[in-house]
Amino acid sequence: MQKKIIKIYKLNIKIIKDKELEKQGFNGVLAVGKGAQKSPRVIIVEYKPEKSKNKKPLVLVGKGITFDTGGISLKPAAEMHEMKYDMCGSALVLHSVALASQLKLDYPVIGILGIAENIPDANASRPGDVYKAWNGVTVEIQNTDAEGRLVLGDILAYGAKTYNPEVILDFATLTGACIIALGHNAAGVMTMSDYLYQKIEKASKISLERVWRLPHWSIYDEQLKSDIADIRNIGGRPAGTVTAMRFLSKFVPEHIPWAHFDIAGTAWLSSGPDYIKGATGWGIKLMEILFHTLKEK
Repeated sequence: MQKKIIKIYKLNIKIIKDKELEKQGFNGVLAVGKGAQKSPRVIIVEYKPEKSKNKKPLVLVGKGITFDTGGISLKPAAEMHEMKYDMCGSALVLHSVALASQLKLDYPVIGILGIAENIPDANASRPGDVYKAWNGVTVEIQNTDAEGRLVLGDILAYGAKTYNPEVILDFATLTGACIIALGHNAAGVMTMSDYLYQKIEKASKISLERVWRLPHWSIYDEQLKSDIADIRNIGGRPAGTVTAMRFLSKFVPEHIPWAHFDIAGTAWLSSGPDYIKGATGWGIKLMEILFHTLKEK
């Protein structure tokens, strides 16, 4: 399917895997996929129209955990079968880049997908392990089920440094806490840019794919302090969705407008009308509008 989309929409693709991941310093991606039989990888999909050479790109970043058992910090068995949907963020990013091509946008759109399978194994990451992320930040893994942010941290830092984008948007089925806060009818959005949120809110109202802004304040960083590293990957139960965003903020330079979408509640539905049960495709309508609203002054 990915190859078909790439071919139809004439996109550029680059795949980083195996020793190249280690060589380039994607240690968060590697930490998540260490226990899996299928090796992790970073996939970069580019839409670059001919007349856009001097325009900064929009970078889209997607969490692509192809199956999430929780790793050594194993999830309860009851609903684990639904963790095949933990790659919905990366699916949205891939199809959004294809949509950019279909719409013939006059600016570049870059999609970066962090792909890994989170499986317990003798080689898997353990609670208490420390790794150095792509941008040099050291991370203590206190819970291996908070794995999506490890992957996202690496690819957010990579996208910011490599492409110097106009805007970064990331999409991830990141926290159960977001479902507790907003249910299945709205995605949580966190951004330090009021201007960017206004664009997102406008696109949400037109597309009818609902979003709700949650806090983004640095005071929540207190929950992520580690005794042995720059930061730890969990901040406890309070404000779990917000502390996840604050973790990710360590990988995005402050001068780049950035918004984090937690789509845990909207990306798939366990029950409901048959026509929307399972993966919903949430976000593609919003992106169609947002591609245009981002250009408005």
